[in-house]
Amino acid sequence: MKFLENIKNRVYKVLVSSQHQLNDKTEHLLILNSQILSHKNAFLEKITSLRDLEFSVYSQWGEDGIIDWIVNQIPDIPKSFVEFGVENYLESNTRYLLKVHNWSGLVIDGSIENIKFINNDSIYWRHDLTAINSFITKGNINDLISSKFSKKEIGLLSIDLDGNDYWIWDQIDAVNPKIIICEYNAVFGDINRITVPYKDDFTRKNSHFSNLYFGTSLPALIHLAEEKGYTFLGTNSSGCNAFFVINDAAHYVLGKIKGPVSFPSKFREAQNEFGELLYLAGIERFEKIKHMDVFDIETKKTKRLCEFETIYSEEWLNGLPKLHYFNSQLS
Repeated sequence: MKFLENIKNRVYKVLVSSQHQLNDKTEHLLILNSQILSHKNAFLEKITSLRDLEFSVYSQWGEDGIIDWIVNQIPDIPKSFVEFGVENYLESNTRYLLKVHNWSGLVIDGSIENIKFINNDSIYWRHDLTAINSFITKGNINDLISSKFSKKEIGLLSIDLDGNDYWIWDQIDAVNPKIIICEYNAVFGDINRITVPYKDDFTRKNSHFSNLYFGTSLPALIHLAEEKGYTFLGTNSSGCNAFFVINDAAHYVLGKIKGPVSFPSKFREAQNEFGELLYLAGIERFEKIKHMDVFDIETKKTKRLCEFETIYSEEWLNGLPKLHYFNSQLS
């Protein structure tokens, strides 16, 4: 029996080693392919929208290509980043910068298991990466960032909290990133500047069973960006991440984009009370959470979603991209 157990363990180790080697080769091929696409993107004279740039090695929805292109437009950009809401960091917006461009970074996640996973990943000793376990609030975010970066100038900040995204970005003053990526909730529409009311302990999972009540609308992010000195460049084509560049570097980018384009999402991730997928689409998703409270940035009042006269533009209502316009003083 002991002999058979030893054979079993040896076979298991060989299989695991083979799987690791296969994963490494696949990753290497993905990186090589991304470098071809990056080279192609570099020769584009003008893009219609950020969708033209999308590719993924580690990102979920094409963000690697968008980030790579924007970074390459800005001379002497600091090679440093902050990202939170990274889970185990295998899929993220900054891993490509870390591994392919050798940036330094800070990642934060609320799960100790996820941070342990990152600490045990070879990426942690091969690169200048700091991983912190913390549930992010308005009260601790600046201290968390300052624990890694003493200088305000960093290259990129990526925010994906599925909750207090608007409030946390509004609070951040420890750094001045050249590029900011922030998740938006397309179910909240493209007309009103709204966000979930702030709660220190807000989580998407516990706020509403549907899994649709979280985060902020795109107009709220665009307004906040303008107040903080950033220009909206557009969103990814999946309709979940918005991209911004600091105004003093905007001139490097604006002439190469016809205009900022936003996309609605078509995710069918709504759930019932038992956690089963409902596959709701379009306006059906809004109907599921229309009685939930949101904070109106313009009036500074909390109201229900259904109290707003209009939620979606004609473009978004029909699942189409929408063209915005750059600030005339910057373009």
